[in-house]
Amino acid sequence: MSAPDAEGHPRRTTRRFPLFTKDTARPEGGGRAAPRDAPAPARQWPMLAVLSLVAVGLLLTAFDLFRIGTLLIGVALLCGAVLRWVLPGVGMLAVRSRFTDIVTYGGIGLVIVLLALMVQPKPWLQIPFLKDTLHFTVSS
Repeated sequence: MSAPDAEGHPRRTTRRFPLFTKDTARPEGGGRAAPRDAPAPARQWPMLAVLSLVAVGLLLTAFDLFRIGTLLIGVALLCGAVLRWVLPGVGMLAVRSRFTDIVTYGGIGLVIVLLALMVQPKPWLQIPFLKDTLHFTVSS
């Protein structure tokens, strides 16, 4: 037991975590990107911008522009990482801590961009050691 609270009831303070979680903390930067009186799309503009780019990329991919569509999807995730890094409040784009979001969005975006640049036929980016690695693993 410890010092009583405002009503005079003894308050128990412990360093142990509670058995049941009653709520969750909002992610850092999870506040609105616009004031409360703004309409909902304006409050969530960072998330809508990233989702719009992904939608355009998926649409281009559906119309048989695979390389450009997937490149746009990767760029959208990289833009999400930049927005998460630069803006103090990004609304629903904030899922975890700032560092985790930046690493996740940036890493997945970078991998998608690199794969889109290296896709066959006629890749726009050729990395020689990857071809050697593939031949080494397949030939043995």
